[in-house]
Amino acid sequence: MAKKTVATLQNKDGRSYTKVIKMFKSPKTGAYAFEEKMVPAEQVKEFFK
Repeated sequence: MAKKTVATLQNKDGRSYTKVIKMFKSPKTGAYAFEEKMVPAEQVKEFFK
């Protein structure tokens, strides 16, 4: 199963993608929530800013 997932993340233009997960606290309920996203490897630091 993992091989299939990895194979679908490869892009023809040579970019490698990384799955990033950011945890944040909801202002309404106070509960923690997670945001998952696929971003190019160069933009990982920008995602967490």
